[in-house]
Amino acid sequence: MAESPQSPAAPGPALPLRARLSFACGHFLNDACSALWFTYLLPFLHAVLGYGHGAAGALLLAGQAADGLCTPLLGFEADRAHGCGRYGRRKGWHLAGTTCVLVSFPFVFSPCLACRESTPQWAAFIYYLPFIVIFQFGWAATQVSHLALIPELVSSDHGKVELTAFRYAFTVMANITVYGLTWLLLNFQTDQPDHMEHLGPQDIPVFRNLALIVVGLGAVFSLIFHLGTKEKPYPPRVRLEPEESTPLLHKEPPGPLLLWKDWLLEPSFYQVAVLYMATRLIVNLSQTYIAMYLTNSLLLSKKYIATIPLVMYVSGFLSSFLMKPVNKWIGRNLTYFVGILVVLAFASWVALARPVGDEIYGLAVLLGAGSATILVTSLSMTADLIGTNTHSSAFVYGAMSFTDKMANGLAVMAIQNLHPCPTELCCPACVGFYRWVMVLVTGGIAVAAVATLCCIMVWPIRIRYGPSGAAVGALSSLGWLRPRSQGNPHAAGAVGLQGLSSARTPESSTRGAEGESRSSTIN
Repeated sequence: MAESPQSPAAPGPALPLRARLSFACGHFLNDACSALWFTYLLPFLHAVLGYGHGAAGALLLAGQAADGLCTPLLGFEADRAHGCGRYGRRKGWHLAGTTCVLVSFPFVFSPCLACRESTPQWAAFIYYLPFIVIFQFGWAATQVSHLALIPELVSSDHGKVELTAFRYAFTVMANITVYGLTWLLLNFQTDQPDHMEHLGPQDIPVFRNLALIVVGLGAVFSLIFHLGTKEKPYPPRVRLEPEESTPLLHKEPPGPLLLWKDWLLEPSFYQVAVLYMATRLIVNLSQTYIAMYLTNSLLLSKKYIATIPLVMYVSGFLSSFLMKPVNKWIGRNLTYFVGILVVLAFASWVALARPVGDEIYGLAVLLGAGSATILVTSLSMTADLIGTNTHSSAFVYGAMSFTDKMANGLAVMAIQNLHPCPTELCCPACVGFYRWVMVLVTGGIAVAAVATLCCIMVWPIRIRYGPSGAAVGALSSLGWLRPRSQGNPHAAGAVGLQGLSSARTPESSTRGAEGESRSSTIN
């Protein structure tokens, strides 16, 4: 198939270093809050505030459900929006999301202001619920708008790789900052040796101060993003939905335009969604329960809830440098399979032996490297799926995020309801419980991910039906819709194939999507 004429289209001038750095600052707040949310929410609610397992799981489920519902809707609206005045459509949503996160997140990691010891847990649930929903709405708006801004700032593959590499570097910085601050705040209690071994109510100031510091730093980075990032004006010639004033006859369109409803007819859309969901389940559930595993199953002191996640993240960051050469050498699918093998090695080690001493750091390296490998590769596959259809990329990223948010929330709620100690923080039975949780959320889900990967190897990722013209024609042939015209029956198919060859070959997809895959390694 001939190369699409859009592929070598004028790439435009490269962004200056200052613009790239300011863009990368735009997701620092989200990344830092995400690290806090997944790693420390359950320990904070369980061990520090003393809430039951069901109440803590319900709060996390409510947050994940709110995020899962908001993300695809915001992606759809972000693609339709035209901006507000001189403020671009992506930056406008980013500003709204950032504001919501700043005003709500500190309350999530603070004790209930109006609660007393006799206050029932359902009342505390009602207190925290609005703050969690507002936070998740803001988080989703910031994430979707920031991801969708990449193809609008730069048009060349090299430029996208650079932008996502900068973005990933700031993701690493945000996570290292969170875990480093946690370690420092916990070790400030060295003058209280009785309170150092285990989490408890005495650690309320630690988490409250941690959330306030994270929000303060995130506000500074978000300000740098909005001052230094110049969004290009939205081109008026591109319309996602026809209006009354739209002329019936058009000149030849510049390329295929897949709308959100077209994606729902693509089988590859669901293949990638299932694989991304399985990947996120492994990454997020292991991150959620690693602190409980360390403190309740291995009986380690609370300083390890900072050092072990830090080792996991640094090992994942270092392994990400191998992604590009490994992808070129063995391909996208085998790279994902190698990452799954590393995750299965972690699960086998946890199941067959009880790590002691420095062995726990070896486990952290395995889990961090394997998780980063499969997450980076699954995001690369999402970028392969989008290809040149960047105008609807926000909806695709939102839909992928919807699957993982809902699955994560339901999985956490199920695990919390299976807890063997419903009336206390931990009993002898929970020592083995969290061990097998870590085995199943890594090894068990890894087996499902391998099955999905086999389906992708048999039916590769590609656009099969094309834009709305082909979709309408397919539905019309079934008698569901009446065709609007009786033109060339092959025209829609030709449009659907136009411009896809450059995004579908393994070599070009590796170059074009490698950088995009690093865009969001944590949630």
